[in-house]
Amino acid sequence: MNFELTEEQLMVQGLAREFARQEVAPVAAYYDQTAEFPHPIVKKARELGLINLTVPREYGGAGLSVFDSNLIMEEIAWACTGIATALGINNLASDPIVLAGTEAQKKRYLGRLADGGFAAYAVTEPEAGSDVAAIRTRAVRDGRGWKITGTKIWISNAWEAEFFVVFAKTDPQAGHRGISAFIVERDWGVKVTRKLPKLGQRASDACEVVFDEVPVPPENLLGPEGEGFKLAMQVFDRSRPMIGAFGVGIIQRCLDECVRYATQRQAFGRPIADFQGVGFKIAEMGMRAHAARLLTYDAAWKVSSGRRNSLEAAYAKA
Repeated sequence: MNFELTEEQLMVQGLAREFARQEVAPVAAYYDQTAEFPHPIVKKARELGLINLTVPREYGGAGLSVFDSNLIMEEIAWACTGIATALGINNLASDPIVLAGTEAQKKRYLGRLADGGFAAYAVTEPEAGSDVAAIRTRAVRDGRGWKITGTKIWISNAWEAEFFVVFAKTDPQAGHRGISAFIVERDWGVKVTRKLPKLGQRASDACEVVFDEVPVPPENLLGPEGEGFKLAMQVFDRSRPMIGAFGVGIIQRCLDECVRYATQRQAFGRPIADFQGVGFKIAEMGMRAHAARLLTYDAAWKVSSGRRNSLEAAYAKA
């Protein structure tokens, strides 16, 4: 493998870096303190093509690979991971539609994201997160389709979402083979009940979402019935490297701030960066940042190349 970036990748990375430093960094503290959704920043990102990154171009997205998308996400996370999350969740919510959606579903829902909409990915529950097989939300057939009942929690961008990709059990006796995915419109009766308090990343909301016999038409089943678990795992393989990219952005920002301070702060007539004790710490930080970036690049490169990356994706997220 060769992780030397192409001229086009460097251009995309440079665009994201300029956007992060000029538009995101100056307002990052404001949005984190107020927990407001950064609509003005999102608007500017749309104008630059820095949202809906992995949505194919024929449906109005940027059509980037996971690898190229993560180059952008790392740069924005350098400035604010909350704003990076607000921009990146449409990637997460659109991935299952890209992977398993019918042509009609792709045109209808991916097109809405391109028109300025938001979506949310609803897997996590009070007693189930990455352990998707443990979800309790139920989808029960009725004469006109399905009715979904259950509670999801920590759902990013749910406050803004127009529709949700929801994972529910359609056959509780079948274990992970009894899970299916659905596209559920907010105005069908979905209740976003509250924003949950967070220690950080407050520019992107995380909400409790309640489904109380929400009706879903049969054409909004996403992929084959009973294959929701498999789809969720495929989405994790694509989304976990993005979480890794967020982490790399944070590490790089910490390193950059440490270097800036260490080269400016004077002690005994010279910058403290000249002292070995400080230099060793900065070198250790640089080594760890580089290692984390390579883990993330490896996971993103493999899935972008059509290879299995489940282990590497977990490494990158961790």
